[in-house]
Amino acid sequence: MEDERLHATVRGSVQGVGFRYFVLTAARSLGLAGSVANRHDRNVEVIAEGPRVNLLELLRLLHEGPRSSVVKGVDAEWNEATGEFDGFDVTF
Repeated sequence: MEDERLHATVRGSVQGVGFRYFVLTAARSLGLAGSVANRHDRNVEVIAEGPRVNLLELLRLLHEGPRSSVVKGVDAEWNEATGEFDGFDVTF
């Protein structure tokens, strides 16, 4: 199977609540590559690449978030993987 790319924007109370580190831990445990970052509009942006089944699990987790967050919605786009990432990191 070829890797795919998930580009997601998570909306809600998702900054200052450990959301990026929640995503970092989940993505690394799923063996995904990519990044997570806070955006100026108070949303969180996630770019992840890997097997679709693992990306679907990450997407499910993005809808939940950590206990301290309130996720109001997740916008997701699917594309071909670019292979530009080496591991998964938080971008500041």
